[in-house]
Amino acid sequence: MITTRILAAADAAAGAGGFASMILSLVILVAFMYFFMLRPQQKEQKKKNAMLAALEVGDTVLTTSGFYGTIIDISDDTVIVEFGSNKNCRIPMQRAAISVVEKPQDSAAVADSKKAK
Repeated sequence: MITTRILAAADAAAGAGGFASMILSLVILVAFMYFFMLRPQQKEQKKKNAMLAALEVGDTVLTTSGFYGTIIDISDDTVIVEFGSNKNCRIPMQRAAISVVEKPQDSAAVADSKKAK
């Protein structure tokens, strides 16, 4: 009788320990997903939003479709980009279609450093 009570108590303790172990592993899995998947994605989104907020007329941009152009006008959610040296190819597009921005002073600094070498 006493041994059955001890075995029952041991089974109950093992069940509680198994439940705690399962909860602990679930918490570790969620923390892993947050720090290695969600947080870096949020950082990249913040960088892109800051880049798009800093757009100015005259910036050289690379679109998501691979075209290089110069911004000639900016409205709320739309930018007008001039492509090539033709000066007749002006296309309105969404801000979200811009993947890389190069400021004119950045390109001037790179050109100066190349001339100095």
